[in-house]
Formats: sequence, C-alpha cells, structure tokens
Amino acid sequence: MKPTKKASEMSVAELAAYIDESVLKPEFSQDEIRKYIQEGIDFGCATVCINPASLDIAGEMTKGTDTKICVVCDFPFGLSTTASKVMQAEEYCKRGDVYELDIVANYGWIRSGMYKEVEADIKAVCDVCHKYGTAVKVIIETDALTMEQIKEGTKAAVRAGADFIKSSTGFFTGGKSDGATVEVVQAMMDAGEGKIKVKGSGGIRDREHFLKLIDMGIDRMGVGYRSTPDVLDITIEEVRKQK
Repeated sequence: MKPTKKASEMSVAELAAYIDESVLKPEFSQDEIRKYIQEGIDFGCATVCINPASLDIAGEMTKGTDTKICVVCDFPFGLSTTASKVMQAEEYCKRGDVYELDIVANYGWIRSGMYKEVEADIKAVCDVCHKYGTAVKVIIETDALTMEQIKEGTKAAVRAGADFIKSSTGFFTGGKSDGATVEVVQAMMDAGEGKIKVKGSGGIRDREHFLKLIDMGIDRMGVGYRSTPDVLDITIEEVRKQK
C-alpha cells in the first residue's frame, strides 16, 4: 500500500511498524533468542519472526506489548507434504498467540510450472491458519525463480487466499542471494494487483533500500537483527533511553 507520506519523513515508530525482525538463526542459544526478541520489542517492530521452537519464549516476551509473533512453517525448504504443512500450521496456530505464519511454498513446483499444485498446497495451509485468525505469508524464494515464475507464484498465492507474498527465506544457497530487490518487489506487486500484501525479505540491510521499498508501497519487510538499527538509523541503546 502506498504510504501517505514519504518514508524519509516517517518517525522511528512508523518505520519500525514495517519490520518483522528476523530471529531465525538455527545456532542461536536461548539467551541470544531472548536478546534479539527483546530488541525487536524495544524497537517497536510489527513482529518478531521466529522458529517454532522459540514459540514459548516469544509468547512470554511479547505478551502485553505491541510486537506480535510471526512463526515460520516448513522453513526454509517448503518440501514437506501438504498434510504435514497443515499439521504444523495447526500445532502453531492453536496456541492462540500466533499473529502471522510464514510458510515456504514448494518453489521446485513453481519452477516446474505446477501452479495448480502450488495453489492447493498453499490453500490447505491458509484454510487452517485463517480458522484461528492467523494471517499467512507465502515465501516463494525468488532468487531461485525467473521473473515470470515470480509473477505466476504470486498469482497462485492470490488464488489460494494468502494474505502476503514474500520474497525470500534468507537461507537460499543454490545460487544468487539478491533477495528483495526493487525489481523483484515490483514484480510481486504487479502480479498481485492489490489482491495480496507484499513482504520483502533478504538483502534489506541499508536505510536507502529500506526507505525506497516503503515509498514503492511495500507492506512489510523482513530485516535481520543486525540490520534493524541500520535501517531505522537508531541504536538499541538510544531507543531504550527514550522509553
């Protein structure tokens, strides 16, 4: 959605509302998970994006705050069976505190032109999540796709009833790692035709890129815990002093 004012004129709080702070590294200790979830809360990010094993910690820490929980599902490959994806989504959403769920589409199927199968796979997850009031973001791993495949994957997510289309997991190792470039975000926006929100993730590490995507009309961005201070142009210490 196009903002009502330029991103450069927005407050830190307004900018932070665009961010899902990524706390996804598999090697994180429990202390590190707590540290970066707390930073996401203190910055005022829309959500903290976490692995399912961190749900209890995130539930405890975000309770009573304005920052919500985004959990990843079948991450980062998206290669479980549809039935398994549905069971995973049910397990997470039935807690009642999961605001959004980021599911990885089977992007090998997208590359194979199996768009009906992709749509059915996503729809099954959307149906169970929406039963609990949880929004669904569909990751199509855009670095693995052509622009045409990105557009067709976006259209499949629209038909499946997804709430967001999302570019990347941040864990793709099979080729380039460009993430949410202007061109990729524009392709998702064009294909979505306003019927689905757009989340950019991967490669959003500097303020200029972050502000550009907001001005384009992006709805949300996945930003790594290291990059959040850079895109907001404020340190965690400065934010905490203001509270």
